[in-house]
Amino acid sequence: MRTVLRRPEFRLLFGGLLASMAAESILLLALAIWVKDLTGSDGLAGATIFAIIAPMVLAPLVGWAVDRYPRRPFFIIANLATAALLTPLFTVSESADVRIIYVVAVLYGLSYLTLSALLNGLIQQLVPVDLLADANGLLQTVRQGLRLIGPLAGAALYAAVGGWLLTALAMTGFVVAAAVVALLRVPETPSAGGELRWSAELGAGLRHLAGEPALRRALLGYGLGSLVMGFTESLIFAYVDHGLRRDAAFVGVLVTVQGVGGLVGGLFSAATVRRAGEVGTLAAGVTLFGPAALALAYPALWLGCVALLLAGAALPLITVGLNTLIQRRTPAGLLGRVAAASEALVSGPQAVSIGAGALLVGVFDYRLLFALVGLTTTAAGVFLWRGRSLSTPTPTPTPMVHIPLQRRPPAPATPTPRPTP
Repeated sequence: MRTVLRRPEFRLLFGGLLASMAAESILLLALAIWVKDLTGSDGLAGATIFAIIAPMVLAPLVGWAVDRYPRRPFFIIANLATAALLTPLFTVSESADVRIIYVVAVLYGLSYLTLSALLNGLIQQLVPVDLLADANGLLQTVRQGLRLIGPLAGAALYAAVGGWLLTALAMTGFVVAAAVVALLRVPETPSAGGELRWSAELGAGLRHLAGEPALRRALLGYGLGSLVMGFTESLIFAYVDHGLRRDAAFVGVLVTVQGVGGLVGGLFSAATVRRAGEVGTLAAGVTLFGPAALALAYPALWLGCVALLLAGAALPLITVGLNTLIQRRTPAGLLGRVAAASEALVSGPQAVSIGAGALLVGVFDYRLLFALVGLTTTAAGVFLWRGRSLSTPTPTPTPMVHIPLQRRPPAPATPTPRPTP
């Protein structure tokens, strides 16, 4: 990871992303806690995450737009727009205002999809192939590391002063990210612009995913796991409420524990890609989620902490494996549509499972649902592991070596001819 940070362009991009990732870490959980506090409903709190994921159905259109325009200016505008769309949260004060949170969550989900597709393209432009896993691993390490303080700080700030301060901090993070990335100087690849026709190109990302064997296997396996992974967004509130007998803000503590596991998983993700390949890394992450969910079926705090450590370690392995595979197997001009389409193919089933989980948690015992999640994700992980040979391990990156320029020895002086007398 230190090798990729030696690259000035990536270092600047990384600095801007720190601000936006910090904003995300305090905002996402706070929105769900806000809804839980206003309504007292576990299902409605989990539905907040569903609202964020629901815009994934627009992924083909978003990817088409991302591939039409230069990525750096688009990334800057998208961050500023994200800050602006959070402003209605300042008006939320009572249970009737929950609809405002849901509207903002939907718009934020659309923004998140756009920024993710743009970021994949920027990383591909700035980082050589043998350092893609390191770049993705570093970003995931920091993102998961922020879970150590972000959600807990967000929950504490919400309990102390309410949601307005969290909204202001999140807006600041996105504005700072836009300002820092504006300093980035990256050669823009010519956009497809007028050559693209939506009727022919809107599904190009999906066609690429279906035609590339490693990507197809990765998305089938991860999509299967996502069909039940979303249950946990609502189940965790029931686990804290009915299992541990604590209030909703304690979810922030558990997510912080998950951040410890995420930090460990992020640190080892690039090495795992180099050893097992991208599909193998994805398989390891999905498989780890199985025993984690099974452990949460028994309401004991110590066991819950172990489970969340495993779940935390799984998330960066999944993300780094999938993102690196997409970046390595996709042409630059198609990357926006492929990244957005893959996000939709994973988040679509997850959105359905979040909605189903919000309904099922009120009908079935949450312990039974956790057991179902554990068995299904284990099966998905085994399916992925059997296809690990479709992606080869990433080569070890070659460190940048500075070779000083050698000056040529001065040419021998030519004697000046003397005039003939």
